[in-house]
Amino acid sequence: MKLHELSPAPGQGRPAKRKGRGHASGNGKTAGYGHKGQKARSGAKKAGFEGGQMPMQRRLPKRGFNNIFATHYTIVKVSDLDVFDAGSVVNTQALLDKGIIKKQQDGVKVLGDGEVTKALTVQLAAFSASAKDKIEKAGGKAEVI
Repeated sequence: MKLHELSPAPGQGRPAKRKGRGHASGNGKTAGYGHKGQKARSGAKKAGFEGGQMPMQRRLPKRGFNNIFATHYTIVKVSDLDVFDAGSVVNTQALLDKGIIKKQQDGVKVLGDGEVTKALTVQLAAFSASAKDKIEKAGGKAEVI
């Protein structure tokens, strides 16, 4: 396959509307923008422009700091892990399959709320100290992956 042999799938795509190409084209002279007025001028479609009124993003107060490098964990309680059979391996996919979590984000963190009664091998991104203790006291293993 060569670059000159490529073509879109049949029926896909639509040719661009060619504006300002004479009266007969149906889009000649003013090219569909009408006569004068702000919307007939170039640069009229500025995102967030409100006709000279102070734009919404400048009117609203700004507070705090948004760390774009922050790690956002999906949170799971230790008591949520009790639905698994003893000796089973609990990982992100297992939690998704059981419906305990809906999405993974940057990983799953286990917090020490509640109790676990079965010995489980838990392989997740992070554990609180109390969660790790409770899993190990029940005879299981808490492995950070």
